[in-house]
Amino acid sequence: MSNKGKDIVDGSSSRSSTSTIGDGAGVGHHQQHQHHQPQEQQQQPIPLSRYESQKRRDWNTFGQYLRNQRPPVALSQCNSNHVLEFLRYLDQFGKTKVHLQGCLFFGQTEPPGPCTCPLKQAWGSLDALIGRLRAAYEENGGLPETNPFASGSIRIYLREVRDSQAKARGIPYKKKKKKRIPIKHNGDTSNLPMQ
Repeated sequence: MSNKGKDIVDGSSSRSSTSTIGDGAGVGHHQQHQHHQPQEQQQQPIPLSRYESQKRRDWNTFGQYLRNQRPPVALSQCNSNHVLEFLRYLDQFGKTKVHLQGCLFFGQTEPPGPCTCPLKQAWGSLDALIGRLRAAYEENGGLPETNPFASGSIRIYLREVRDSQAKARGIPYKKKKKKRIPIKHNGDTSNLPMQ
């Protein structure tokens, strides 16, 4: 008996297990019975989703912010005040024009000209950021009861930012209503023709 037949019976192959059908070799009986390595060894790490990548970046940025404090703040010592300071710190990188109370364009959705009012982080960006950081905190071993990103003071701050930005930009904030799905009853006669 040749070694080739023995290989097929044993489930092993003299060919490399990394060869593929499209490598120029003919597809034969031998390739169909190749022994495959466990899938865990062959799989590449799954690329992170956009949300997961952003969450990791945000978590690293917040950690760097705490380390840059004088004196540095350990994550275990972080509280809602540190989170509020971080949110205010981020305003310097904002791109949303928020008109001040005395500005001629206060309350106008599309001002006709430029003004000296500050750029800030948009409420929606801050709200999404806090959601990602709240999740990252717990994923990195933090307890839900001590999560500084889930504190009532953070919710109040975000609500104030939302309301002030809506007023300053003349955009009323409307809470999205959940779509109601009509319920069909078995005895529904509304679709029957009138007699």
